[in-house]
Amino acid sequence: MRLPKFVIGFLLLAVSAFAADIDGKWAGTISTPNGDFPQTFTFKAEGAVLSGSLEFMPGMAIPIADGKVDGNNISFSVTLDFGMPFKLTYTGVVSGNELKLKGDAGGMPFEFVLKKG
Repeated sequence: MRLPKFVIGFLLLAVSAFAADIDGKWAGTISTPNGDFPQTFTFKAEGAVLSGSLEFMPGMAIPIADGKVDGNNISFSVTLDFGMPFKLTYTGVVSGNELKLKGDAGGMPFEFVLKKG
């Protein structure tokens, strides 16, 4: 059975829609009034599911939760627990080796860029 060329083209486009290369380690900084804070994430996509972790401090990895991949868009959350849980939510867009993230920390939005490395 031979598929028409337009069907093959459509299938290739559909596959590329899920082709954000998010797997690996991403690093950057968040600028705050108290200075810059390094951020390092490790991500792994399996279909539409995103897993990974935030390296909060050297040797302290906090797993991400609710991770999703939709084309070049990702979303996930991280819960920090210092005696009381504090949830951070993130959305981002992957563009080559750059990941632009928007986050929310208890109603306070922030934005930063990570580079794959």
